[in-house]
Amino acid sequence: MHLLITAGGTREYIDPVRFITNASSGRMGYALARAAVKAGHKVTLINASDLQPPVGVDFVGVDSAAEMFKAVKKHFPRCDCLIMAAAVADYTPLKQAKSKIKKTNKPLTIKLKPTTDILKWAGRHKKKNQVVVGFALEDKAVRTRAEKKLKEKNLDMIIANTPAAIGADKSTVQIKVTGGKWLKIPQAGKTTIAQKIISLVEGL
Repeated sequence: MHLLITAGGTREYIDPVRFITNASSGRMGYALARAAVKAGHKVTLINASDLQPPVGVDFVGVDSAAEMFKAVKKHFPRCDCLIMAAAVADYTPLKQAKSKIKKTNKPLTIKLKPTTDILKWAGRHKKKNQVVVGFALEDKAVRTRAEKKLKEKNLDMIIANTPAAIGADKSTVQIKVTGGKWLKIPQAGKTTIAQKIISLVEGL
């Protein structure tokens, strides 16, 4: 199979030196890429983190949500499976200042606009033979919210976790394939979780 995997947290620039981002390290996406390569699959990794590219993948570096969407649109038609492990910003500045914003004694207001929902776009445009996998980071009603995302975005699989997973070596994830039951993987490393996800994708 050819897997298209996204990783890292996007950067939404306010001015040339400042940006809005999140705490995603990109390690889960990288673990998925390594597991897929080890299983004999071709991997294109679209990355928004500062991690060095893993061996054996086609690497595409991006910064912003807009750049990630552009890269996904370019490579999606040629993949068998898209795994959106990246933490894509939900909002981006309405306007980016062309030069560094100078500090003053007055409050600063930054207007934000929604970014494109890449996962929803992929679910809407996938072909019959393509698989789309998403992640859901939820702080409450984890299964309920993740299952809603699974249905609304026309996904084939959802991996749900909580904020406790950010930056942690081990975490608990819950996985649901469309039409199947929830599978819970308690306190496992990212490599173990990635291997299980790739195995489930192969089954689809």
